[in-house]
Amino acid sequence: MSMCTKALFLALVCVLPLLEGCTRHSKKEHYYLVTVNTQLPYWLSAAEGFRKAALEYGVTAEVRGPNNFDPEAEAQELRSLVAAKPAGILVSVTNPALLGPEIDAAIAAGIPVITMDSDAPSSKRLYFIGTNNLQAGRLGGQRAAAQLNGKGNVVFFTMPGQPNLDERLKGYKDAFSNYPGINVVEVFDMKGDSGVAMDKAQEYLARKGKDQIDAFICLQSSSGKDVGEALRRAKANGDPGRLLVAMDTDLATLQLIKDGVIDSTISQKPYTMALIGLKGLDEIHHYPADNAMKGDYELDPFAPFPAFVDTGVSLVDKSNVETILNRREAGPK
Repeated sequence: MSMCTKALFLALVCVLPLLEGCTRHSKKEHYYLVTVNTQLPYWLSAAEGFRKAALEYGVTAEVRGPNNFDPEAEAQELRSLVAAKPAGILVSVTNPALLGPEIDAAIAAGIPVITMDSDAPSSKRLYFIGTNNLQAGRLGGQRAAAQLNGKGNVVFFTMPGQPNLDERLKGYKDAFSNYPGINVVEVFDMKGDSGVAMDKAQEYLARKGKDQIDAFICLQSSSGKDVGEALRRAKANGDPGRLLVAMDTDLATLQLIKDGVIDSTISQKPYTMALIGLKGLDEIHHYPADNAMKGDYELDPFAPFPAFVDTGVSLVDKSNVETILNRREAGPK
């Protein structure tokens, strides 16, 4: 090795650690996404967006929470993460009464918290990223009303008490209020289990005459494919077919739209929510606003954060399902 080469090597050895110490990001920075039903396609898509942002920034990202619908376990998970003092937490709120105090404890400990997908507006979370769920419900309600020609018996599959689902239900009911011929027969609590939704759908399909159910509305993502399967089987056995409006764009739901079993679904962007969620947390962690963790921003015209980041909503039906299937197959850029 020549003297010049040796000198250059020594300079790099000395300078690179200094440069590394000056960079904004570090793998030691941990960001967490907390939710339930973590293996659902919806949350796997969110996890992909969360990790994509982490890869771009050179930080560490993990998804935490139970594999089933268990708000108590989600609250316990959030509590344990607060004790670990991460750089930031993104959380989907299944139960505001359980999660709200844990969010407030994180904020009190100086940990930035942003909610995504489902909000806890009464908590001290910094802001919410997600769908305008009232708009999503109204969009689905308008579609269902049009397909029913303004009359028929309707049932919903949901989990009452979860803020985003309650907002969707309200949106549907707002849309149906213009159609006195539409009768909401039941709002069924599927308790986070799509198999329970499928069993109930089969029971509804057995009703005849004036009690016949004309439309099935799924407010939660996993139920669409299983309720759709119940309708597919019934149709194969001579049922004339019923209207089904689903939620979200997992592959099974999209395929059932393509096959003509599901009429349509309301599309959200969980990948986008989680992607910009981590980036938002990172910004707050590195460049905290004055008193950022102590503000009440709803009415503050000089708030450092938005109250709500709307990631958009759209209707997917047979006319555009191929487009979204092709886009999903191509994957994120």
